[in-house]
Amino acid sequence: MFNQTKPNSYPTFFIIINIIVNFNDNHFLFSSHRTQQPSSFLFPVLLCAAMGRGLGVVLVLLAVYCGLDPFQHSPIAHFPDFEVKRVDMPAWSEVPTDQDKHNLLQKSEIKFANQVQGPESIAFDPLGRGPYTGLADGTIVFWNGHSWLHFAYTSPNRSEICNPIASATPFSYVKNEHICGRPLGLRFDKKTGDLYIADAYFGLLKVGPEGGLATSLVTEAEGIPLRFTNDVDVDTEGNVYFTESSALYPRRNFLQLVFSGDDSGRVLKYNLATKETTVLVRNIQFPNGISLSKDGSFFVFCEGVVGRLRKYWLKGEKAGTSEILAILPGYPDNVRVNEDGDFWVALHSRRYMYAYYNGIYPKMRKIILKLPIPIKIHYLLQIGGRQHAAVIRYSPEGKLLQILEDSEGKVVKAVSEVEEKDGKLWMGSVLMPFVAVYNLK
Repeated sequence: MFNQTKPNSYPTFFIIINIIVNFNDNHFLFSSHRTQQPSSFLFPVLLCAAMGRGLGVVLVLLAVYCGLDPFQHSPIAHFPDFEVKRVDMPAWSEVPTDQDKHNLLQKSEIKFANQVQGPESIAFDPLGRGPYTGLADGTIVFWNGHSWLHFAYTSPNRSEICNPIASATPFSYVKNEHICGRPLGLRFDKKTGDLYIADAYFGLLKVGPEGGLATSLVTEAEGIPLRFTNDVDVDTEGNVYFTESSALYPRRNFLQLVFSGDDSGRVLKYNLATKETTVLVRNIQFPNGISLSKDGSFFVFCEGVVGRLRKYWLKGEKAGTSEILAILPGYPDNVRVNEDGDFWVALHSRRYMYAYYNGIYPKMRKIILKLPIPIKIHYLLQIGGRQHAAVIRYSPEGKLLQILEDSEGKVVKAVSEVEEKDGKLWMGSVLMPFVAVYNLK
């Protein structure tokens, strides 16, 4: 997130200018040679030498500034143990090139503008009511057809610092979200009406149809605390599947997680009857969305940094194994199954060569990250210069069936999730203050 203070470049600029001016004054304007009149030939030579020396000083100072980062503008300046790993990128030739040349997502309707801050996940209850969504202030709200109502919250430590802020943005709450909670993935149990919640800081939780304070179910696995719980799904047999994006980085440092290539992510299962938690897949680079198949024989989950959709078999001869289902044209957030059994994948952004080479060359990536460049600039370089939107529908076999885009980000940006209901796509975004709705018919 951009929760870091925007750096002020003016002090550095004036320091460099003052040094250059003083250097030139001392060596040329006030030297003993000033009393002598240079010849018409010598004057341009001296001028060029002065300019060359001044440029050399600028380059030296710039190199020193970049190397020392005295104002700690680097996105990893406050992470002394920051390490980078090679991202398991597919070959560039394997990346799909499919596009929506008509930018159909620009026909989407923007709903609830500035009424909801950072609605990552969209859910409808077993009676079809909603949507429900989790917000940046740590609450889960419900649309009753006329207005948003408070439904639930995840943190038992809520206080006045968690109250909604006037003229807020999704980033206004980042500094307190470890206290107030940050609900991300939401899923209803269609039998009981219970809502399962993946909260980035408070782990896996559940709240009944009446709402209120959610009950904590899982906060650690194998003795390791959940650091960044992300998404969740529940089957008909009393099992809850969820992802932990990292065991090292919390959500408020998700960009450092992306830049590091950290592979401490896990996919887990919680059994409601035995209350046991099992790690199904480990050592994943930013596992994100998760969704069971229509028949419950497998689930798919997104590898956020790698840009893949992976299938994990729950039944049959391959039970307990996983395989690549699809290489994606970008970096995914959540994934949701529709009534036909297809999977809608929300891409945070498409792939670009800058991010690709940064992924496969970790040493180069770390050198770049050490430069005193604001984290927002690194983020924009990673996503190709501007926020945009893409959602893709895949078959259960991994075939790309449909792609919808707003490549210019004119209407829809940074989609986190796509929920298909009654011929419409409901799109949430963890970074935006609205919900977008696209009519498929």
